[in-house]
Amino acid sequence: MLHDAQLVAFLATTDLDRSREFFVEHIGLSCIEQTPYACVFDVQGTPLRVTLVNEMRAAPYTVVGWVVDDIAECVRALANHGVNLERFAGMAQDDIGVWTTPGGDRVAWFKDPDDNVLSLTQFATGAGQRE
Repeated sequence: MLHDAQLVAFLATTDLDRSREFFVEHIGLSCIEQTPYACVFDVQGTPLRVTLVNEMRAAPYTVVGWVVDDIAECVRALANHGVNLERFAGMAQDDIGVWTTPGGDRVAWFKDPDDNVLSLTQFATGAGQRE
């Protein structure tokens, strides 16, 4: 029923200006709209709508993620823009913070200013998509 509909991703924030700065200056997204209620960013044609809320509780798991072709390069670029990767107890993450799944996919996590957990994934196929 929704196979032809465009997906919209959502995140919550308690401070739109802080979120806009993070997603534009630290992550490199383009803000395509800002209202008093939300900032909308373009993610390769998919809108990411960061919505203003009075209070929030961040989930302890990934809520939004990106598929990348070269996770090490992306991690270095994020670090150069002030983004710190998360480390999780019990997960064998390498020296730059990347965990390799049993299937060979590589994953790294970071948080936005509201503690939303965001991720990067490089699929084992190396093409950015599962075959």
